[in-house]
Amino acid sequence: MLQKAGFILLPKRGKGSHSYSIHPLLARPLVLSGQDSQDAKSYQEKDVISSIKEVNKSEQRD
Repeated sequence: MLQKAGFILLPKRGKGSHSYSIHPLLARPLVLSGQDSQDAKSYQEKDVISSIKEVNKSEQRD
């Protein structure tokens, strides 16, 4: 879902199971905890949806 929206997964960064994704139109990275096979926490789902909406709004302005 994130790749489809244009996010880029950064290679291993920091400790533990956190993954960092960036988007050229966002000032901050999107940080998700847990392994790929684990379900996302509800607050993480909200963060993902919010970030994608923010990207879509930025793209519409351009």
